[in-house]
Amino acid sequence: MLTGINKTYLLGDVKVPALTDINLVILPNRFTVLSGPSGSGKTTLLNLIGCIDRPDAGRLMVGGKPVHQLDDDHLSDFRGEHLGFVFQNFNLLPVLTAAENVEYPLILAGMAESERRSRVQALLLAVGLADHAHKRPGQLSGGQRQRVAIARALARRPQLVLADEPTANLDSKTGNEIIALMRDMQQQQGVAFIFSSHDPKLLDAADDAVHIHDGRITGIERRLAWNGGEAA
Repeated sequence: MLTGINKTYLLGDVKVPALTDINLVILPNRFTVLSGPSGSGKTTLLNLIGCIDRPDAGRLMVGGKPVHQLDDDHLSDFRGEHLGFVFQNFNLLPVLTAAENVEYPLILAGMAESERRSRVQALLLAVGLADHAHKRPGQLSGGQRQRVAIARALARRPQLVLADEPTANLDSKTGNEIIALMRDMQQQQGVAFIFSSHDPKLLDAADDAVHIHDGRITGIERRLAWNGGEAA
């Protein structure tokens, strides 16, 4: 939940407003797209929700936690425990296999080896890569690398998965397959997905569409009836 959020960046001595008076409720277990042209502020908004950046003013609640009040160490801990990320450039570690990339955040979390291996195997199976577990990113296609990234984002069972233009570097067929996969994972894993994107196919798949222009929310479409639950 975002209330009265403002964010300004400095370019030299010039203040550039990125977000102005943002009020938004992200509903749980939904497929939400932040949509707008380049420079609209959608990536800045995604970074604030993902606790990568901080607002200059306003209240930011994620999973019921007032994250705008957390110091850097607690913010990092919260991000690791409750949030997952999918990047348009995949951000996989090239020296690790697909399985090791998915396992890495579980190692950092201190999960027991047997539990880690079981979780990794289940996730790679879910994203259709069980037969590619021992391949490194350089041996995988762009779509396969994005599947690994999705599995890694879900590894620690986050409340919320955030993705910045997840189909931008994929051809249209592969992009459509990734959209369908993320929708399946959102429903199977019981997690909310939030995207920044101007991909019309991703926008069409959304339960909720948040339209942003010049740093302001210009419209919110709730396309699927909400069954209740705690807002993100």
